[in-house]
Amino acid sequence: MSVYVYSIVASDHPRNLDDLHGVGKPPSTLRIVQSKELSAVVSDAPEDLRPKRRDLAAHQAVQERLMADGTVLPLQFGFTTDDDEAVRAVLKERAEEFAERLTALEGCAEYHLKAAQEEDAMLRQILQESDEARALNEQIRSGSGGPDLPLALGEMVSREVEARQDRLAAQVLDGLRGFAREDRASQPTGNDFLSVSFLVERDHEKSFTGAEQDLAKELGDDFDLRLLGPLPAYSFV
Repeated sequence: MSVYVYSIVASDHPRNLDDLHGVGKPPSTLRIVQSKELSAVVSDAPEDLRPKRRDLAAHQAVQERLMADGTVLPLQFGFTTDDDEAVRAVLKERAEEFAERLTALEGCAEYHLKAAQEEDAMLRQILQESDEARALNEQIRSGSGGPDLPLALGEMVSREVEARQDRLAAQVLDGLRGFAREDRASQPTGNDFLSVSFLVERDHEKSFTGAEQDLAKELGDDFDLRLLGPLPAYSFV
């Protein structure tokens, strides 16, 4: 049977996992694979592993428990390998790399921020501030323009939206980077113009979350900032 790998920690981590269980139905038993300097939390991997709610919850519970007691390198859900020996071999081969990353994550948690602006509010803002866009819109509404005007207006608005969202994303990042050790941006989805993770020292969490709240007030009600955390530092492993 293959092995499911949850996390990597230093060998002196408490690894207090007695009342937790692993993925699968019935739930698998957690165990430790250890090298000289590092330990990996593993279990047997179920053959039909899928991202079901119970398995996602079990995976996350392991990360949160380890995170509460020390520094952890959390693996993403679904990571499996051949057997315990394969895990031990990787711990030995990449010991220096993993130790360096554990040091970089020490005393930190991840916060993930997504930001969006209400679409109608942005469009109104563009029409108010752009003479060219406002003129095209007025021609379309009056019926005095040609059939190509709606396409021209749409392309102009699209360019302006992209430029404004880039500036907004930079503004948000600039306002929060000073409170974080690292940040990692990812591709926004849906209506979001920003999706970014911050590695925040636990001693600076109140300052970071306070800065995010101040930024949300500054931007106003047309903006939706969603901050999740503290989380295991998945984005920084």
